[in-house]
Amino acid sequence: MQTNDANKVSRRSFIASTAAVAAGFTVLPSHVVAGLGRTPPASKLNIAAIGVGGMGYRNLKHMESENIVALCDVDWDYAGRSSFKAWSRAKQYKDYRVMFDQQKDIDAVVIATPDHSHALPAMMAMRQGYHVYLQKPLAHTVYESRVLAETARTYRVATQMGNQGNSDDGIRKICEWIWAGTIGEVTHVDAWTNRPIWPQGLERPSREQRPPRTLDWDLFIGTAPYRPYNEIYTPWNWRGWWDFGTGALGDMACHILDPVFLALKLEFPSAVQGSSTPVNTESAPNAEFVRYEFPRRDNLPKVAMPEVTVHWYDGGLMPPRPDELLPGEMMGDADGGCIFHGTRGKIMCGTYARNPQLLPTREMEHFTQPAPSLRRIPGAMTGGHEQDWIRACKESRDTRLEASSHFGYAGPLNEMVVMGVLAVRLQSLQRKLLWDGKNMRFTNIGYDDRIKVLTRDRFEVINGDPRFSKEYATLPAAEMAEEWIRHTYRGGWEQI
Repeated sequence: MQTNDANKVSRRSFIASTAAVAAGFTVLPSHVVAGLGRTPPASKLNIAAIGVGGMGYRNLKHMESENIVALCDVDWDYAGRSSFKAWSRAKQYKDYRVMFDQQKDIDAVVIATPDHSHALPAMMAMRQGYHVYLQKPLAHTVYESRVLAETARTYRVATQMGNQGNSDDGIRKICEWIWAGTIGEVTHVDAWTNRPIWPQGLERPSREQRPPRTLDWDLFIGTAPYRPYNEIYTPWNWRGWWDFGTGALGDMACHILDPVFLALKLEFPSAVQGSSTPVNTESAPNAEFVRYEFPRRDNLPKVAMPEVTVHWYDGGLMPPRPDELLPGEMMGDADGGCIFHGTRGKIMCGTYARNPQLLPTREMEHFTQPAPSLRRIPGAMTGGHEQDWIRACKESRDTRLEASSHFGYAGPLNEMVVMGVLAVRLQSLQRKLLWDGKNMRFTNIGYDDRIKVLTRDRFEVINGDPRFSKEYATLPAAEMAEEWIRHTYRGGWEQI
């Protein structure tokens, strides 16, 4: 595992007091706060986008009702195949810091970069009073998630995370059914995904390659520790590398655990545990299981909110099949899903909370659904999610109806998601990890604890005999936990 000693700092004082940290980015002079409000645009927003070669292009296609004025991407070949052609009049940049400094007509920013490059540009945009649409997962770490939620509250900008299922009808039906007491008290949830569908469980390549002429590799690395370029990292495959992504859990849990978090009124987990196929210092494992435990929440008028466990499966792992499903009936859908286990029944849905059903599914024939109580957003999966954010951007901050997955909601949801990543990376401690959510720290990891993480795994057959060679790094558990809760950014990049 490579570390940069020059950038390494102790975070014991950070972990000790969240309140002190929060003050650093929430306390502003009153005259500064008063000056943050922008006059809502009369007709169209001027939108700048960062990371426009893949998902960013799809988001922008759903925002073509507005003015696309600036496009920023570190890979001009990748971006040139789509966004640069579609909006050829928009000014083009490689470095979003230069764009923020030079482009003065921006109202709102769309960010669809790799996970490690979410928090800093979002923070910089909000500090300039720009509204922000940020792809999921909201951030790479627990700390970044907390900071983005606090910053959005401070600057009172319109925000939205790109978990489009949050705006769809399925999640609303699940909430309404559970809150009406349809399946009684929910005590357990199973959730799963078919991801990863990209390479994971990899060691760092030993061969250094020359970056393509159109790719600014240093800007792609951004806040992460520097490493030589290799074509295995980008485009798209960055998801499986710890320095850049959060694996299958980070990719899909913001979709699949979204109805769980919302319907059950979840906040911080009290404990997490993780297990997986071999996990190494470089890349997320091929398959993993995470157990979350949540404390009792305040009861609702028609149903109690008792302690609940949430189990996450990926990489082909699946929860036990419910007895209520008939032979041949699919659990969830082809991409994943979740099942709510209540004291009087079960609800099953697919990815993005699609197609919620009672179990056994034949109960749906006679089920009278509760009257809708939550606002519906038309065409959520085909642009409605983006358009709801645009609506919020144009409303006065004093009377604004926040978008469905604004950062005040998405920040805590994302904290839960990346807590699972921590559980997997710390699994060699072989214990349930107890979490102090308010102060963002584990309470049962001591400074003498060590974790054992795979660094090299080789197998070969010599003269008909199998030969296994595994090498491990032994790392200080508390120090690594602190680093993974709040990353140390590379020198030359603003630390948040």
